[in-house]
Amino acid sequence: MPPARKPSHRALLLLPPAPAPSTFASLKAAYNAPLFTVLRQLARTPHRPQEPALLDIALPCSHLYGRLDAPRGPLYATTQQLVADLYKLITIIATKDAIDTEDAEGVDARIILVAYPSDGNLVSPVADSMSPGQDTQGPAVDVQTLAQSSRSWDTVFSVESDQGESFLNSFLSLSKTERNVSKVRGGIVGVETSAQSTPPVAHPTTQTNHLAVAVGGTFDHLHIGHKLLLTMFAFMLGRRQSSVSEQGSSTLTVGITGDALLQNKKYAEHLESWKCRQESVHHFLSSIVNFAPLDDDRIQVEEVNNAGPNGHAVHVSYPSGLTIKYVEIWDPFGPTITDKDITALVLSLETRSGGAAVNDKRKEQGWHPLEVFEVAVLDASEDDNVDETFQSKLSSTEIRKKRSERIQSRARA
Repeated sequence: MPPARKPSHRALLLLPPAPAPSTFASLKAAYNAPLFTVLRQLARTPHRPQEPALLDIALPCSHLYGRLDAPRGPLYATTQQLVADLYKLITIIATKDAIDTEDAEGVDARIILVAYPSDGNLVSPVADSMSPGQDTQGPAVDVQTLAQSSRSWDTVFSVESDQGESFLNSFLSLSKTERNVSKVRGGIVGVETSAQSTPPVAHPTTQTNHLAVAVGGTFDHLHIGHKLLLTMFAFMLGRRQSSVSEQGSSTLTVGITGDALLQNKKYAEHLESWKCRQESVHHFLSSIVNFAPLDDDRIQVEEVNNAGPNGHAVHVSYPSGLTIKYVEIWDPFGPTITDKDITALVLSLETRSGGAAVNDKRKEQGWHPLEVFEVAVLDASEDDNVDETFQSKLSSTEIRKKRSERIQSRARA
């Protein structure tokens, strides 16, 4: 596995705690100003070719505080709404200010969920008392894990507000290194919630602690829609408990469509190879799930080439017991019908029928059905000024089209 492209600038944005109850309007009021400032500043930072500016966005979530070891199903709806709304806001800001969030030379933003109390009153850190490695499993971590990770940020942005200052102080008090802190203007801290503010739709779920979760897709030219899907996929992987039955490894399985199935796609000449797509997914996924040192020589990478369906894969195993399997798929089902141990599937709302088809196949084989979790399709229908361009930032086809047009333009010049 080659190393990720080294970013030209790596930054961390510490947002104040999420509004509760949260709506897109309240989230926008609270976060639009700091996100706009930071995204614009990073976009205007001189970049070397093929070296993006990387932005980790720490989102404090009170509903996760003290519940990181709990099954994720009951936490899914609230978390999914927050992550979807924040990625939607990022895309709208990027669209209005012509900020590149799709290419290797743009701003690569990703969301980290931080279990943090709304009043900022942290109890004594407990990460050291957990099973080795469990505290480092993202994308949901506590503030101690974030502060003490080995990641080096050129700049830590903090929001000018009472809650923003409290979160920054918690982060700095737990950090073991000096941080270059830059303050940015905050948004509206208190937002009046009216009758239009509704809680997230409840997701029918069991209390299952899922230790083998799957997702599938083409993942060509990784964009924010992919990041939302992969973030919620990783979120659904529960932490192993101390019981004997759950001391083994936990597994994230990513099915990635094989090259031969994509030959009829529009602008196919600009499609990334399976290897390139797999590496892009891994570079993003590893950045949100692994908060242990990235250069740990105990991390093992194995390429598997077995006969039969889903035989080609890349397995990445971490010392914590987490394994990520990237599987080349040749049909709509992938490893969900060849790996009996998978218990949950995360998919986009627009591919809901695929989840039902998978469970029909598993039923035919006498296997337990997968618990299916749906991720929202991002749209900006309430903002007519950005709708068309907004959608182009969330479409691999449109990204390939823009690349084709750029190449043709250069050829004519």
